[in-house]
Amino acid sequence: MTELFAHWLHITQDLNSALIRKDRFDTLLTTIREVLRCDASTLLLYENQTFIPLAINGLSHDVLGRRFALAQHPRLEAIARAGDIVRFPANSDLPDPYDGLIPNHDGKLQVHSCIGLPLLVDDQLIGAITIDAFDENQFDGLLNHDLRFISALAAGGLQTALLLEPLETQANVTHEALTERRTFSDKIISRSAAMQTLQQQIDAVANTELSVLITGETGVGKELVANALHQRSARASKPLVYLNCAALPESVAESELFGHIKGAFTGAISDRKGKFEQADNGTLFLDEVGELSLELQAKLLRALQFGDIQRVGDDRHIQVNTRIIAATNRVLYEEVTAGRFRADLYHRLSVFPLHVPPLRERDDDVVLLAGFFAEQMKAKFHLSSIRLSASLLQKLTQYAWPGNVRELEHAIKRASVLAKSRTQSRDLELTLQDFDLFTSDEKAVSATHKQQKKESIEVPTLGLRAETENLQKRMISDALSQNHGNWAATARQLDIDGGNLHRLAKRLSLK
Repeated sequence: MTELFAHWLHITQDLNSALIRKDRFDTLLTTIREVLRCDASTLLLYENQTFIPLAINGLSHDVLGRRFALAQHPRLEAIARAGDIVRFPANSDLPDPYDGLIPNHDGKLQVHSCIGLPLLVDDQLIGAITIDAFDENQFDGLLNHDLRFISALAAGGLQTALLLEPLETQANVTHEALTERRTFSDKIISRSAAMQTLQQQIDAVANTELSVLITGETGVGKELVANALHQRSARASKPLVYLNCAALPESVAESELFGHIKGAFTGAISDRKGKFEQADNGTLFLDEVGELSLELQAKLLRALQFGDIQRVGDDRHIQVNTRIIAATNRVLYEEVTAGRFRADLYHRLSVFPLHVPPLRERDDDVVLLAGFFAEQMKAKFHLSSIRLSASLLQKLTQYAWPGNVRELEHAIKRASVLAKSRTQSRDLELTLQDFDLFTSDEKAVSATHKQQKKESIEVPTLGLRAETENLQKRMISDALSQNHGNWAATARQLDIDGGNLHRLAKRLSLK
């Protein structure tokens, strides 16, 4: 017990230190593995009848992306309901959520010995720790008294870490705001640096009244970002209204946005509120806003400028308090230059631009997302387990994903259906043969995106100085376009002093 106390005094100090959240939690599990001599352990956050992995030790990396609903995992439900230490016998008929998720082992390797430690603060469940071992007698010598001691310290450490996270980035964070943020934290599955930067930007602008323009390739998850902005704002209790501008027929577009009165046109049999009114005091999300016609853009601009709208066929003005979040996969700055999008509307919408990075720039988020979608398919097919082979995980991270997260989701779903058709077993393993992504010539071309940086450099034909200036011009022009003409943002992206960038641009005749 003395050794145990010494270890946990150290870990409690770490959990309250300046370590980033990931390091706090990883340190926690490392200590647990050393003290309890287990083969695998997991720290789970409890939210909305679901356990969300915060850190793992000894399990496949894709577990971090999985979400364990209590209704689908009876062992985790037992831990959540018990209010005390739960020991599962080696011959328990309750399926283990981690069966088959042990890395560096061929085939399905089952966990034999399992203990669950519920983490309680003021008698409220905030999380759990699970410890597992291959030896069914591994934990026989552990006393429940000592495990409760660990559980109490870990619960305090988890609570402190969760409170420290928003305080490290924001001031005056209320308990309600923290609850809203945590409740939404599992919707955007990511641990990459690019997405953490995006999360910080979302936090910065969410609780303001600024219009936000979300940009990014098709399938990156722009709608999830819009949801995050709304949920983390003071308008979270009010409606978030969605409108896909690309799917709007020109004949009904104005009515969809602003509503109409009875008799305004053929088929208008009653008064109808438009999206602006439906989102009054809430948020209106205009997806694919770049597809709006110039005529409708002018009417949208007026609504943004004056905060009032007119229903089709009505002379009266209606005041609305609606926050606008827009999204597009187009480069609107180029659309403005080409005359297809109004410059004044563009500046109104892009007060605070947010760029969602493509999946190929998100490090190992592919593995987390693959685990998330695999767990969804496990529930859909009522399987005991669904795992991803090591060779498949490696290939998934190497692929360029031109369709981004949406393509990955569809690929996992399709592969799950194919794998299930091969066997009657309720334990599935997805392998390379279940994916056609890596054999199609068309898809293989997209993989060259990751190889471009490795291509050999030809000897310049115009001379080194001229070729260098041409490269600088292209890089600055591309970055300026991506940042919608914002020179300060361009300087940050290119990692160059703003003053030096302006001088270089003038020398290169870009200004």
